[in-house]
Amino acid sequence: MQNLWNDADLQCSVKEQCSSTGVQTELAELVYASRLLGSESSLVMHGGGNTSVKCELVDMVGNRAEVLLIKASGVDLSRVTGCDYTPLRLVPLRKLGELFSRNDLMSEEALRRFSTKEFKHLLLLNMFSLTDHMAEHRLTPSIETLLHAFLPHRFIFHTHSFALLTLSNQPDGERLCRETLGESFGSVPYIKPGLGLARSAALVYEQNPEMKGLVLQKHGLVTFGATAREAYCRMIDAVSTLEERIAAAGRKTFPSVILPAEIAPVEVVAPVIRGACVDEKAPGTREYHQFILDFRTSPAILDYVNSADLAAMSQKGSMTPDFIVRTKNRPLVVPAPDAGDIAGFKVAVHEAVQRYCREYIDYFNTQQQAAADMKVTMLDPLPRVVLVPGLGLFGLGRNAESAAVNADIATGTALAILDAESVGTFESISDREAFEIEYWDMEQAKMTKVTHDVFAGKIVMVTGAASGIGLATAKAFRQRGAELVLLDLTREALDRAAEEFGGNVLTLTCDVTSRSDVRAAFDVACRRFGGVDIIVSNVGAAIQGRIGEVSDELLRKSFEINFFSHHSIAQEAVRVMKLQGTGGVLLFNVSKQAVNPGPDFGPYGLAKAATMFLVRQYALDHGRDGIRSNGINADRIRSGLLTAEMIKARSAARGLSEREYMAGNLLQLEVTAEDVAEAFVHLALEIRTTGSITTVDGGNIAAALR
Repeated sequence: MQNLWNDADLQCSVKEQCSSTGVQTELAELVYASRLLGSESSLVMHGGGNTSVKCELVDMVGNRAEVLLIKASGVDLSRVTGCDYTPLRLVPLRKLGELFSRNDLMSEEALRRFSTKEFKHLLLLNMFSLTDHMAEHRLTPSIETLLHAFLPHRFIFHTHSFALLTLSNQPDGERLCRETLGESFGSVPYIKPGLGLARSAALVYEQNPEMKGLVLQKHGLVTFGATAREAYCRMIDAVSTLEERIAAAGRKTFPSVILPAEIAPVEVVAPVIRGACVDEKAPGTREYHQFILDFRTSPAILDYVNSADLAAMSQKGSMTPDFIVRTKNRPLVVPAPDAGDIAGFKVAVHEAVQRYCREYIDYFNTQQQAAADMKVTMLDPLPRVVLVPGLGLFGLGRNAESAAVNADIATGTALAILDAESVGTFESISDREAFEIEYWDMEQAKMTKVTHDVFAGKIVMVTGAASGIGLATAKAFRQRGAELVLLDLTREALDRAAEEFGGNVLTLTCDVTSRSDVRAAFDVACRRFGGVDIIVSNVGAAIQGRIGEVSDELLRKSFEINFFSHHSIAQEAVRVMKLQGTGGVLLFNVSKQAVNPGPDFGPYGLAKAATMFLVRQYALDHGRDGIRSNGINADRIRSGLLTAEMIKARSAARGLSEREYMAGNLLQLEVTAEDVAEAFVHLALEIRTTGSITTVDGGNIAAALR
């Protein structure tokens, strides 16, 4: 592993941090080193690992105290700042360590009860109040706080190095690690994080105060030093030594399973898996809690998922306890998807998911009975990682970010297990130990911090999404937790729209009158997120002309844009939704022209009238599939259809001011794109409404449906 330390970069980083946020020099040095560690995914992933420094601080009334500054629980080391470290008074924490080092009267059972019931309160009671900006941040201290407190070193780093885990997750892992790292690293048998682990680590250190670090068996690697550089370099040197030992063993060749002649593509497989991994919100509603999928593949991943030993290797457990709370202890393995038998694959996936859930429920019941003092409620039994022979793997999460995290963990785990099986035999912690981590409130706190809005887990595709009603609608769904697929004609317009979402959306150029473009857009959405749930078919063009004089070419053009594009979008959506088997929502931007045509707007109004009946036909034909179809009839909305020039001309022709023209309705209020967006959201939430046309025009009796 490359040592990335650079003294010039350190000085620049320290200077910038101290001047901009006022943090102490020691903390600024810690932040620099922590970000270096966080940049290596084989060391820490997504909130894993922790770092600390011991220093002297002044409290709000001027008293000096020795303090431990430790990374807060769940904070990503790659993006850590000085504000992400929680300060705790060291003297009380060290007294606790001294008590346990000289008093063996407390039983292991009492120790375990202390770890689960009183640990958090102990830390919170010793939080240190500062006079600067950090006083405003009350983050949860790391679950490894006592380990850092009980060890005397100024800087302490703890990672979940995959190289370390590859060797320690073996039946003879302690011997392998000792032979590789030598006597300069102590060995701590696996113990759940908390007081017990901290006490054991301190006792091991006391046996050899000259050691450079500790191997936490089946958990992680700890290094320490008088300076941030010393602790960092010891970590990199140790990991490099471990990597060299693994490389010397060579990668074992794993026999492959026999695959179908043609593997189904990701865009077909993903919706099937996504549709199987759901739970109904309430019986009989056909409304589901759903996941976003994140797909990964590579030659190494294919070596793993194509292995004839996959069923055995993948079910041995997690690489490190830190992953269990995110991905569960085991992934789901499904059959290889035969492109010639998607129906059979779909049945097999549903059976595999049901079997996985039954096994998880049995695991929970068995372990809870054995842990009578753990009064916990079972989490949902659905998998968070799915392995697909012939294709790759999927991470599942309630949003795109968590799906990506789980996919990252699954990818790293796959490669580490291949290495572990090449060195010897991969061996994880026991089910009992895994249960204690998965249902430990200190670990669960990492996940319960995240709240999910009403459209979490939903994928919304919006056409004509770069401006006007489309952009407003996309924003309304994003504000409620949806993942977005934005379609429009030009890349420039989409890039401007994406900036308004911070770039965290899928944007695709698409001519909705081209069936191949539409199909390609859905394929990309399925590959990126796993499927689609809600379609807002919004594209339209107000093509004008006296109906008795317009050319066939112009009329056909209007129908291509204002009718057939909606049909193409809906038809492709239905195809994907039926693969998922969880229903869906089709929403159409129709127009008041469908029921209240204006003079010289026949080419536009005729196509929109056909679209209104298209809405109802999809409701009629696909209600049995759980797919709802509804539309919006809007009028006088500032957009690409009703431009500033058109508003000016129309208001002048009627002898009205622009304000009077735009508010020319019963309520005498201008209707905005945001009003239409909220109507689309409303229809998406109406689980028992289909075939409906909602009017959003401030009141226009001539356009009212009758």
